[in-house]
Amino acid sequence: MLSEASWLYPLKVVCFQLRSDVHTNVQQGIVYFAGHPFLYPLLRARLLPSLLLSIFVFATLFIWTYLPQVAFLAIFHGRRLAWINGAFLVLGEGAAITALLFEAFFVDETLVDVFDATLINEGCRGLVATSRILHPEASSPIKELGKPTTSAVYSPFSLRQIIEFIVFLPLNFIPVAGTPIFLILTGYRAGPLHHWRYFRLMGLSKKERNAYLAKRKMQYTWFGVVALLLQLIPVLSMLFLLTTAAGSALWVARLEEKRRSTLNDPETGAHYEDDPS
Repeated sequence: MLSEASWLYPLKVVCFQLRSDVHTNVQQGIVYFAGHPFLYPLLRARLLPSLLLSIFVFATLFIWTYLPQVAFLAIFHGRRLAWINGAFLVLGEGAAITALLFEAFFVDETLVDVFDATLINEGCRGLVATSRILHPEASSPIKELGKPTTSAVYSPFSLRQIIEFIVFLPLNFIPVAGTPIFLILTGYRAGPLHHWRYFRLMGLSKKERNAYLAKRKMQYTWFGVVALLLQLIPVLSMLFLLTTAAGSALWVARLEEKRRSTLNDPETGAHYEDDPS
């Protein structure tokens, strides 16, 4: 059920896919992407600059900062754990830097397009139409996307999150438990940001958004943890930013499907079938 497995959605387009009904439909993430070629142009457009940037950032960090951090961690963790936790520490630093650079210069608009196109492909056209012009006659969900009519942000810039990330990094110095604690605390803060676009499309106020999140703290925490773990994989950070956005939209599609069913209009729902023209 969705409430029991929502934390798996970032992996949904990478490893496997969970359905919100009783049956579980397992499929490889590469098959999902391969089966949806409308997403390819978004990946190709950002692939080369993001790949070069990732290689530069991670190579620089590992060459100049990995061994000093391992030496420092060895004082507290011993030699074996120091190598492992040092790697997590550098990967976390690299993930933070690349995420900042990607979202500042390359990615956020692309993440919005991935999110919106996935929603359209999953039957949530009316939801997207509340925030941007759509062209239903287009040949693919990507080509259907027109100019936004309101502010279109996938995940807002959060100075508080950046500061907390930096503050939480030293938790990796704690033997064994430090890295899991770091991931959980960071995921707790980052998870809800992956549905910022959804909350904006729904027109939720801050009070309504907080009330909504309060009922789903664990789900969003684990979503954020898994998304962060994917971001720690060197060079592939850009790819996993895109797949996480798609997974976030797939989660929204299941939520909206459930919401429509409560309105006794399971096929269309007045909200979804509004004419966007």
